[in-house]
Amino acid sequence: MDKRLTLFGQLLQIMDELREQCPWDKEQTLESLSTLSIEETYELTDAIQNRNMQHIKEELGDLLLHIVFYAKIASESGDFDISDVIEALNEKLIRRHPHIYGDTKVKDVEEVLQNWEKIKLQEKGKKSALQGVPKAMPALPKAFRIQEKAKKVGFEWDYTEQVWAKVQEELGELQEAIQEKSSPQHIESEFGDVLFALVNYARFIGVDPETALSKTNTKFINRFQAMEQLAQNQEKSLTDMNLAEMDTLWNEVKKEFP
Repeated sequence: MDKRLTLFGQLLQIMDELREQCPWDKEQTLESLSTLSIEETYELTDAIQNRNMQHIKEELGDLLLHIVFYAKIASESGDFDISDVIEALNEKLIRRHPHIYGDTKVKDVEEVLQNWEKIKLQEKGKKSALQGVPKAMPALPKAFRIQEKAKKVGFEWDYTEQVWAKVQEELGELQEAIQEKSSPQHIESEFGDVLFALVNYARFIGVDPETALSKTNTKFINRFQAMEQLAQNQEKSLTDMNLAEMDTLWNEVKKEFP
């Protein structure tokens, strides 16, 4: 037998035993697991960004455990089991790849994505291409996903220069709102427009904004902590320094963390 099938069968058996014998596993519900699944997804993202293949393997295992766990809970209520999950997935993949499993012809990735969205809308009876965007999704990746879905139905700029012009336009409107001392709600709205336009520009130049910001966050943390260490080496604290002194330390650590 295929080793993959043997190991997957062993995982299902372990899940059955844990659900029956372990006090913690017995208490879990779909709701209690959902927050943990989000945490596991972030841990996988961290591992991927660090290019740590050992951690990626471990975090994938944790996510796989959650999938099996959800299916086990659902099987106990008679709603579905893991075989139903896999069967539905297999059918969906075949259905949404008519250029592989049917007679549809495509010339590039864009047509593949457009066909995917068309089929998805037909399957779920959706009236909007944006209905599939999760409401609870964090704002930055959500903006990226909204724009991707809009693109798949043809609502898209033609050139990168147009997108950058839109960023500049939104920045101008934000600056104008601030100068005119508009209401906090209006300034907030204009700031949101700037972020949305920047996400769109990132998409056009091939940058994932969530990944870019995450890496910048990490870089800032590394630089700041190194700056704290330099101050400590001088028997000082950042709170005892003025901005010019801290800026000098900052410029030093930037060489270490470019």
